Amino acid sequence: MPYFAARKTICLATCKICILVFVIIFIVLPLIFKFSFALQKGILFLTFITYPPNLDLKRPEKSGLYATRNFYITYRDQEEDIDVDIAVWHVLPNDLVRRFGRELQMDEATLANVTAPEEMRSELDKVSNKDASKYHEIEKILARDGLNLEDDDTRRELFEASLKATTNDIVLYLHGNSASRGASHRVDLYKLLRSLNYHVITLDYRGYGDSANLSPTERGVVYDSLAVYQYITSVSKNPVYLWGHSLGTGVATHLLSLLTDMSMPGPRALVLESPFNNIREEICAHPFSKLYRHLPWFDYTISKPMYANELRFESDQHIAEFRQPVLILHAEDDHVVPFHLGYKLYRTALDTRGKSWGPVEFHRFERTSHYGHRYICRAPNLPEIVIRFFRTYRDEQY
Repeated sequence: MPYFAARKTICLATCKICILVFVIIFIVLPLIFKFSFALQKGILFLTFITYPPNLDLKRPEKSGLYATRNFYITYRDQEEDIDVDIAVWHVLPNDLVRRFGRELQMDEATLANVTAPEEMRSELDKVSNKDASKYHEIEKILARDGLNLEDDDTRRELFEASLKATTNDIVLYLHGNSASRGASHRVDLYKLLRSLNYHVITLDYRGYGDSANLSPTERGVVYDSLAVYQYITSVSKNPVYLWGHSLGTGVATHLLSLLTDMSMPGPRALVLESPFNNIREEICAHPFSKLYRHLPWFDYTISKPMYANELRFESDQHIAEFRQPVLILHAEDDHVVPFHLGYKLYRTALDTRGKSWGPVEFHRFERTSHYGHRYICRAPNLPEIVIRFFRTYRDEQY
């Protein structure tokens, strides 16, 4: 009898522990999430995830980005009544680097590798050399006696002159959650875009990288992006294209909607790489939610609280609020933002946008290519897709 009594006691204790673990994981934690705005923001923005380690964001050359300026834009967030510092990189296009490489103090080995994709090279060189007068302002700065390219004011003047004086178009890149503007897959895309002779300007929102140490919100990161967009348009009249990746696609569509509401001129076109249609459906599809998505109270404790706290990123709503052309890029083997969400956004855009507005294009990348969530930049046909799309709408106004 003592043996059976002990066994019964052990079974009861095990059952109690299992019930306790179930209650903590599937009831207590969702309830904590429901009532903790800080936890909701932490899970959405993942600012605590940083990679690669020991990255010096003040020195983009350490990330393999030559001829790149690191600087900061400070603006006043009127709603929160605070000054916000936003960290920015400006990556010069390769035609400028090839032309002024020695003046920019670049070594011969680096200069030898500054090329456009072979199939694009002759055409791009022809365009960039068509009007040499566009380089005069840059040449004047580089010809100064005692030129010091390490001086912040000199670098600002030089890089801003390159935005004003040349006819190179500009890509404003908005990254997704986790890490910073220096993450390796993002740097790979900057390198591709600069090889196609675009200026690349990218930022870290508040809470990311070495930008202001503030807790991000949807409204906050959209206004951070607006501040950088306004800086670009205050310096240059060249066409600007907006490129968002992952969570950055939600930022980008919201920013374009905001610019429309403010009656401000927007960028010429928008690229959405690995987009979702809204954060509510993305949460349900994300691998992190696998344990919870089938719970009867999932919507009550997870989705609705984020919606109530203005963490929505409703690209399916915003895409019907601006007129610019849209290019959607999505890989079939994307497990972070599943392919069907990007395609759903595309179908929504077709159904809700005005007939006279800029068109929406969708490019599917086959599962067998293994680009996943981050590496569409490796697709051999991406340069052709991007150049054709940007050139088609470069001079269009919607």
